[in-house]
Parts: sequence; C-alpha cells; structure tokens
Amino acid sequence: MLLFISSAMTHATEVILANLQQQGSQAHLELLLDQPIKYRVFTLDNPFRVVIDMDDVAISPTLKALPPQLDAQHPYLAKLRIAPFTETTTRLVFDIKSDIKPLVTDMNAGSSQQRLAISIAPATSTEPPMGSPALTYSKQLQNAQANQPEEKPAEASEPKAEPPAVNASAEKPADKPAEKSIDKPIEQPAKQAKPGQKLITIAVDAGHGGEDPGARGSKGSHEKNITLAIARKLKQQIDAEDNMQAILIRDGDYFVPLGDRVKKARAAKADLFISIHADSFVNSTARGSSVFALSERGATSAGARYLAKKENAVDLIGGVAIDTKDMDLARTLLDLSQTATIHDSIRMGKAVLGRIAKINTLHSKYVEQAAFAVLKSPDIPSILVETAFISNPEEEAKLNDDGYQDKLVNAILSGVKSYVATNPSFSKK
Repeated sequence: MLLFISSAMTHATEVILANLQQQGSQAHLELLLDQPIKYRVFTLDNPFRVVIDMDDVAISPTLKALPPQLDAQHPYLAKLRIAPFTETTTRLVFDIKSDIKPLVTDMNAGSSQQRLAISIAPATSTEPPMGSPALTYSKQLQNAQANQPEEKPAEASEPKAEPPAVNASAEKPADKPAEKSIDKPIEQPAKQAKPGQKLITIAVDAGHGGEDPGARGSKGSHEKNITLAIARKLKQQIDAEDNMQAILIRDGDYFVPLGDRVKKARAAKADLFISIHADSFVNSTARGSSVFALSERGATSAGARYLAKKENAVDLIGGVAIDTKDMDLARTLLDLSQTATIHDSIRMGKAVLGRIAKINTLHSKYVEQAAFAVLKSPDIPSILVETAFISNPEEEAKLNDDGYQDKLVNAILSGVKSYVATNPSFSKK
C-alpha cells in the first residue's frame, strides 16, 4: 500500500511555503502551492476538529515542518496532524482544546488555489480576524457544508501519523504588529561624494516582512526580524565608509513585493544590491551560510532551484503575483546586458562568501545560481545572502546574537569592498 501511495504522489502538487501565524486564540494558516488544487475545509464534533483535505498534494518536507510551528501553549489549538487520508488525499487536522466550536474562515473564495489561506478562531471570539488586509472576501464554513460529504468522527477519518512532539518550553518572542504599508518610500541619502571620488550606493534588502514572516526557528525567532536587524547594521557600517552609502529597501515590519524591491533599488540609482535572508530546512542539523546570484539558464543545484522557487513564491502571501507583463520586469528578463551584470554579481558573491567563511561554516563553498526574482535587475550586480540556518538551534542562537550579527555584517562589507576595489567601473571619477 505504501509503495502504491508513493507512486500515486509522484506528480503531486508541492507545498512551496507553509506558515502558521498565531495571535491570541486565533491561528492563520497559509500554504503556497506550485499549482492549483482542489481542497475541502470542514469541522468535526466530539471532539471539535478543523479538517483540511487537499487532493493530490504531496507530504513534502515543507509540509512536515508545519506542525512544530504550532505553539505548544496555544490557548485554543491542541495539535496539528498531517497524514495521507486516502490514496490521493492529504489531510490536515487541527485538534481543538476547548469545547468551544471553531469558526473557520476560508480566505480563498474566487481566487487561484496556488495560495491557500485558512483562519481558525473560537466561534465566540471577539478578536479581529487574522489574515491579509488586502483580502476583502471571506466565507464561514459550517459543519454541514453543502458540498461536503458527511464525515464520521471515527478514528479511521483521522490521519494515522503523529508529528513529533512540540517543544513546550520553546520561547516565543513578542512580535510587534506588522505595519500595513507595502509602499514605503525610500529616503534619498544626503551624502555627497568627495572630490575625485565615486560615491557607491548599495541597496540593502531585508528579506520577508509584514504578513510574510519567513522561516521560523525552534525558539520562535522569525526570519523577517533577524534580516531587518542585520540589514540595519549593514547600512550603518556602509554609511560609515567615505565612498559608500546605503538605502534600506524595507526599514520596518511591512510587506514589499519582490518586483517592488527591484524597482526601489533602481529608483534610488543603486550600484549594488544585497538581499539578506536566513535559510531553513526540515532537518534541524542543516547548517551554514550561502551566497546566491541570478541565473537565467537554470539553477546550479537542486537546492538552489528549490530555494529560488520558495523565495519567489512569497509575493503570493501578500496577494501579489509577480507580473511578467510589467514592462520593467519583462525587459529585465530579456535584456542581454544582464549577462555582464550576472558575471559581476558572481564576482561580488565570491568575495563576500570568502569573508563569511572565516566566521561561519559554509553550506556551499561556491556562489550558487538560480532564478531569484529579487535579483533580476538588469544593471545592478545583485546577491542574496543566506546568513545561516534559522532552523538549526545553534545557528538560530547565533543569528540572534549581536556579536555574531556584527561579525556577519563586517564580513559582508569586507567582501563588497574587496569586489569594489578590483572593479574598474568603481574607479575614481
């Protein structure tokens, strides 16, 4: 039977990103999939459960990493379980702690099912519903859904596999409410170049933000907070250089679409672009730093391809699709001059990677390449730095340590300065 299931799921839909946001007694589940799916959401009684059935969806490492995201101290939800329900259906079950009936809101009515968003709260909750403010529609699902066949609350209707126990002692830092603006203007730097010197402007991009928290560590750290802290420190160090200045693509907890990040860098006439991220994997032993550049001819490894696919999908969290019909982005994809820019990106990436190797293990000893949307500027050398694995407890602690952040920032800047010193385009005016 297991062999048959594995064969049936060979061409199944893959979950690219999986996030579980929690606020008070509410929870908001977001799944990004690589193609549209058929799904059903309903509740079961005795005891109360919320069930999500998804047709032809593989139980991937990304999906398996979802249950540990549930806070063990959540006041309303006891457990999340994921397992095959039938040969072609994957089932997610939220167990409810109390005897208060769940209120389930499907945020996807009338939209592409590449993005699946479900909110769960007590039916008596007075808290404002979680979810993207851009979504103006919702549909309350009751036990007796018209298009849902009757489900028996027997053990056979439950997933058969139990996820690993969640660490009840995990610390969860209090996050400030995300800012709502997705179009924060960039303040133009006032720094002036010294006589005979070229002033280099570097766009520093803190990955994720707002309703897109990015990856989450075992101790509750959110990638969006770590990347912003590192980006701010990097800007401070860059601004201290005589011939450099930095602009922050995101200087707060708000969502910025990937295409807008590129546009903001170009609007600021940036000479270089550095995107800061923190990697994650279902296996907590994965560790090390990586540097990526753009590729238009395929990824250099399966890992690079997967990471680019995952990072490019984050626009869907904010309800924004990457619009390849946009003229700027279309020119970006087609402009042959980008070949030279990619070459310069790899050179800068090598210099940065060499410096990072002195302070942390490298996950890859080479600059990897893949089709990252955020790196697709035709005339700005751009790199994406995966600072460490937030899913590794040891590296998560490092990423939250001011001393390590300072070392990381110094390594990145040292690499950039080395690249600039050997690049004729940055010679004195």
